[in-house]
Amino acid sequence: MRMILLGPPGCGKGTQAKMLIDTYGIPQISTGDILREELAQKTPLGIEAKTYMDKGALVPDALVIKIIEGRLKKEDCKGGFILDGFPRTLAQAEALETTLAAMKLQIEQVLSIEVDDAELIRRLTGRRICRQCGGSYHLVFNPPRQEGRCDACSGELYQRDDDKEETIRKRLTVYQAQTEPLISFYQKKGMLHSIPGVGSIDEIKGKILRALSS
Repeated sequence: MRMILLGPPGCGKGTQAKMLIDTYGIPQISTGDILREELAQKTPLGIEAKTYMDKGALVPDALVIKIIEGRLKKEDCKGGFILDGFPRTLAQAEALETTLAAMKLQIEQVLSIEVDDAELIRRLTGRRICRQCGGSYHLVFNPPRQEGRCDACSGELYQRDDDKEETIRKRLTVYQAQTEPLISFYQKKGMLHSIPGVGSIDEIKGKILRALSS
């Protein structure tokens, strides 16, 4: 099965991606991961991407597509794959479709995990990180035994700038602006499944598996 996983920050996409990997035995392909791999291996594409990253610029879509194409040609993708974090825009979706067509492949399913902004903000603003050991907590879902202190090393817990409400609201606004045309694009093709992302991990897993088998 070849699928795309969409969802805003904090929707639980990473957790459900792991479930899909285990269920279908196919790899999760994250653009961030494969870019880091290309950089680490100092491939020609990785070196080219680095020239943009060093300047603080976005890696152009055409280059990202080339890197993804190379990854999709690997042996472990023959039975399918989960694209996570790509495409992010309509232009990327159209470029991906063209690339896959040249490989005689196409996306079969698109999952969009949907959670309202208020719940996403509650989830994301509750994160706390230990300054000393990097341990991760959540004020609601995984609170420390002592308020403001790490269970493991007693280090101070703090809220990252990325987890502050103002930053999260900006990220959600950008995500929604980019994703709305994508949702429409895949909806028209009849391959989009909108999955309510509220409930237990197992409940959401059940919704996803039912959607994929329908």
